[in-house]
Amino acid sequence: MSDAHYYEVNVKWDSARKGTLSSPTLSDIEVATPPQFPGGHEGIWSPEHLFVASSAICLMTTFLAIAELSKLESESYNSKATGKLEKVDGKFMISEIILEPQIKIKHEKDAERAERIIHKAEANCLISNSMKTKITLNPSISF
Repeated sequence: MSDAHYYEVNVKWDSARKGTLSSPTLSDIEVATPPQFPGGHEGIWSPEHLFVASSAICLMTTFLAIAELSKLESESYNSKATGKLEKVDGKFMISEIILEPQIKIKHEKDAERAERIIHKAEANCLISNSMKTKITLNPSISF
């Protein structure tokens, strides 16, 4: 596998403060300014949602890859992610993302190993490692 990869996305302004996010190989997503800002829109994905989501998705996919390599038998993975938008030094930023994965494993004996794997996944998540945002991980392991 190469050490460099490229991900092309395109954004096109449609109207008001709404647009379309696209990629040559993916389905389009309607995007907009979030409703908390002037001219924002309810019910449409915003850059803030996508930023928080990228961290949650990366944690999940990294966990699943490490769990597979470790032969951990997982039954389900669901995660809530909450991003805190606030002014820091006079500028808005997502200052913290709280990740709350709920992982159900097949065997009770693997609970400690699952806990180690989710923390290893967080430490190796390339998206979180690319952010200056504080990442807080609060996993829950069940069987």
